Amino acid sequence: MPKKILRIDASARREGSVTRDLTDRIIEKFGRTEITIRDLLDGVPLIDEAWVSANFTPESERTSDQREILAHSDLLVQEIMDCDMLVIGLPIYNFGVPAALKAWVDLVARAGITFSYSETGPVGLLEGKRAVIAVASGGVAAGSEADFAVNYLRHLLAFIGIIKVDVIAADQLMIDSEGSLRGAYAGISELAA
Repeated sequence: MPKKILRIDASARREGSVTRDLTDRIIEKFGRTEITIRDLLDGVPLIDEAWVSANFTPESERTSDQREILAHSDLLVQEIMDCDMLVIGLPIYNFGVPAALKAWVDLVARAGITFSYSETGPVGLLEGKRAVIAVASGGVAAGSEADFAVNYLRHLLAFIGIIKVDVIAADQLMIDSEGSLRGAYAGISELAA
């Protein structure tokens, strides 16, 4: 049973969002635990030239301005480090992840902090965590050739060391909403603590 869950909401809708409903149900499944909520609808800064420069400056050499530029990224990384499990609400927008979720990814994928490079390739530094992705789509089948969201997020999570990933999919909602939701709810009930 996870002690600390980091919930990440990426839906542009606060009301009527399938992914927010699914993440509610997933968290309820795991019962009493400490929850940190990161709602990306509240805003996520985009990386820019100043951020990249600050990020690649050795920590001991950073100016106070550079530390301030990286402060939000540092907070997001710390939220992942502090949790046992991530529950990520992932709506598929135009075959991919929402822009806010991509911005979050850019802020948390940091060389030397969440991953490193070795002679054999990248190594994730956030091992021992679990993730549950709650995906919703109107027409795209999760995991299909047209789904550039779920596989991307799985890859990113593995890249930073999180390889135990469950996917709960309410996909193709515009084709069979009732059946899709029924399947997602069944998947949640089968999640192992």
